[in-house]
Amino acid sequence: MRSPVVIILAAGRGERFFASGATMHKLDATLGEHTVLAHTLRAVAASHLPWYLVRPDGGTAGMGDSIALGVRASAEASGWLILPADLPLIQPASLRRVGEGLQEKPLVVPHYRQQQGHPVGFGRKFLPALLALSGDAGAKEIVRRARRQKGVLDLALTDYGIVRDIDTLYDLEKARQLFNPCQHDGSGRQRYLP
Repeated sequence: MRSPVVIILAAGRGERFFASGATMHKLDATLGEHTVLAHTLRAVAASHLPWYLVRPDGGTAGMGDSIALGVRASAEASGWLILPADLPLIQPASLRRVGEGLQEKPLVVPHYRQQQGHPVGFGRKFLPALLALSGDAGAKEIVRRARRQKGVLDLALTDYGIVRDIDTLYDLEKARQLFNPCQHDGSGRQRYLP
């Protein structure tokens, strides 16, 4: 069976980050020696899953457009893991586990200590619904409908990185405090201390 494709959403304007006093885009902010975006891309690469990056210059007008663009570009995939690019602490094993979960249920929602995280995994049956997304509306309604039909796997993970996104300067500072550049997890990624 083919692996699902990780759709990395990097087209957002980062308005909350700028509103918190930042002078650069949150994906360009540094965490250790690399940018937030570079950490996310490294985790995805270490997962060995195929991926597609929706860039800021992609001409999208919101999250729905970004998701649809990424899914359209990888329409032959067996499924999609929708991953915001501002999750620099996510671990490769979490991405793989969400992908594996699609063999159990057509939609996978990961959680860390009862808090919903990312990436959310969508099986191939959701191709038309994902392609129909537009504007700022993401895929929450697709998840709600699938949940009513008992088609969602709620997956408990021990990876704090699935919920630690960077929306403000405070979030970035908290991530920097958690990040420990002296330790490695054997996959080429630096570890953090949750």
